[in-house]
Amino acid sequence: MPVIVNGVELNDADLERELPLHADARNPMRHAITALVLRRVLLDEAARQGLDAADEETAIGALLAAQAPAPQADEAACRRFYQMHPQRFMVGELVEADHILFQVTPDVNLDMLRGHANVVLAELLEDPSRFAEVAREQSNCPSAAVGGSLGQLGRGDTVPEFERAVFALPSGGLLPQLLQTRHGLHIVRVTRHIEGKMLPFEHVEQQIAMALSSMSRDTAWRQYTKLLVGRADVQGIDLEDAEPERVFGGSA
Repeated sequence: MPVIVNGVELNDADLERELPLHADARNPMRHAITALVLRRVLLDEAARQGLDAADEETAIGALLAAQAPAPQADEAACRRFYQMHPQRFMVGELVEADHILFQVTPDVNLDMLRGHANVVLAELLEDPSRFAEVAREQSNCPSAAVGGSLGQLGRGDTVPEFERAVFALPSGGLLPQLLQTRHGLHIVRVTRHIEGKMLPFEHVEQQIAMALSSMSRDTAWRQYTKLLVGRADVQGIDLEDAEPERVFGGSA
């Protein structure tokens, strides 16, 4: 079914140029078509308002600047963000962690694996001194060779779900339940937690202001684009979940 925007059908040449920009998306074709539709809607509105420009990006930029301006983050807003998200501005925080990995593979019976892992965890909660021995016997990670030791970890060194768990544990802490990540099921302990320190607000104020302003801008663009799409005659695709940043090939 062809996609038609305000009476104009999207052409194959435009789609071929747009598609590579969305190769990493879950559904590249849908993302590419969505981007072209949103772009067409914005260009039509820019033309309706008489916004002449040398190129399409400039025309869209002028339209969004005029019709969807976003307020700049002030110092008070930046301070609130800084105080509400202290972990984002910590430096020097480290943990020394060990784990036992029960890897989940396509042919594994997850219920049986979880049951076995829970038995091993219960035994270690009774006698944590056997952690290294059990890791050598049970873990599916190369770290098994060194008793499950992952060494020192900083923020960003592991997948987010693992990071949240280990950085929440105190020194000597053994997580009392299994941790599930994209890699499998883990028994986790932290042998040492080195506290970091927060960067002074003055060192990160500009960074915070840029991030908040970007979020505000994206929200304003999303709301405005949704309004324009609601007014447009779009056939052949449902744009209920359309994201305006896709107009610029995936980056606003």
